[in-house]
Amino acid sequence: MGRWVKRIVLGVAIVLVLLLVGAGWYLSDTLPIGSGHAAKTICSNVFISGRDAQNVFEEDIVPLHFLFAITDFMVDPQTKTVSADTFGLAKLRAIYRDGCGCTILRGMPEDEFRKQEIGYIPPPQYLSKQRSKLPWPAGNHGPVVSLPPGIDPVKLDEAIDAAFAEPNPQNQRKTRAVVVVYDGKLIAERYAPGFDLNTPQLGWSMSKSVTNALVGLLVKEGKLQLNRPAPVPEWQQAGDPRQSITLDQLMRMSAGLEFNEAYAPFSDAVHMFYDSHDFAAYAALKPLEAEPDSTWNYSSGAANIIARIVRTAIDKEHENYYEYLYRKLFHKMGMFSLVMEPDPSGTFVGSSYMLATPRDWARFGLFYLQDGVWNGERILPQGWVTYTTTPTSQAPKGEYGALFWLNAGAAGKPSDRLMPSVPRDTFYARGFQEQRVFIIPSKKLVLVRFGATSDKSAWSDDAFVADVLAALPE
Repeated sequence: MGRWVKRIVLGVAIVLVLLLVGAGWYLSDTLPIGSGHAAKTICSNVFISGRDAQNVFEEDIVPLHFLFAITDFMVDPQTKTVSADTFGLAKLRAIYRDGCGCTILRGMPEDEFRKQEIGYIPPPQYLSKQRSKLPWPAGNHGPVVSLPPGIDPVKLDEAIDAAFAEPNPQNQRKTRAVVVVYDGKLIAERYAPGFDLNTPQLGWSMSKSVTNALVGLLVKEGKLQLNRPAPVPEWQQAGDPRQSITLDQLMRMSAGLEFNEAYAPFSDAVHMFYDSHDFAAYAALKPLEAEPDSTWNYSSGAANIIARIVRTAIDKEHENYYEYLYRKLFHKMGMFSLVMEPDPSGTFVGSSYMLATPRDWARFGLFYLQDGVWNGERILPQGWVTYTTTPTSQAPKGEYGALFWLNAGAAGKPSDRLMPSVPRDTFYARGFQEQRVFIIPSKKLVLVRFGATSDKSAWSDDAFVADVLAALPE
């Protein structure tokens, strides 16, 4: 064998070794994502939403990444657990517990995990009985028989038809629910096969907007202050530059903390969700990458730091912080289906893991349309919704307030906004796979959409909302 041939063979061998090492490195982080996402998502959808596990796997897991299709899973209805594994290299297990849903077991023995006292007190029975006799939102009757004056029923049906249509079979929208609330009345709703008005659905990052309400509740009660340094234990050592970060900066994603939100191998988001015991601690240990209030960086880590702040503030005076939040907020609004799922440490995942029926998500939207007032009771502070919908100055298109998305537009150029066909006062909760709760005060409209849209290009918020608005009075 000649010298050049030997060099070529050696070079090829080196390249192959590097490729194998690189592939192993990539798979070492990718496979746990698939296993973790499968275990947690199937667990929540089976034991909370009542869906079929195989359908969840095929509709919600496989389309997200080609490697997820090779994940194996097993549902144990006796222990209410879901185990998922990929080639025996990445086994993760999610456990369901009454009152608080599913959690991936990480960082503690299972028997200790199951002893955690987390859960909520069910709503009083008299509320449930009243609900069966009343129209929405106080009860469960609806939609209304007669549409309010000025609404075009043909255009409304066409708008909902369009939301469920599949113009591109290769890139499907997979809309699962649409709920339309106008002037406080449920005027239309539709569900995909396998879903109905009683099916809780995962809001993903719409949970951040619910966390906004929990902060507002505690601000009104004097338990939290927006413009004071955030009470984060990891930042309290002398000289730590993160000590100056305020709760407001965390709410606005302008704290300057390093956090990679990409849902891909080696990102902070996936390591927090699938490899951490305490999500807030993971995020709080990240260093500053910019001065607070100098940049905007969307971060589920920031939302989970806030969630732990909420829990700690309540724990100081109450034994069961879940019971406190349900009694003070969710039960008052009639959101009886809502489930807040915690991380393994016991803190609710304020960034991502809240489930509720689309009608209950619509109640949440109506609550904000009514400026944080329900049945005449002011639950959020006066001016809280104005604070929430004030654009964060660092967000380039005025697209973010305080844990809510906005349609305000760029400073000095309001036409440069996320939804050009939709009013500027629109604000909304927004979650993975195009989950939405739109709130448009100028149109007295709350609009809910759920789906399993794997490719964002298949769905247009602008077109959807504009279609519904075309059916409403001018």
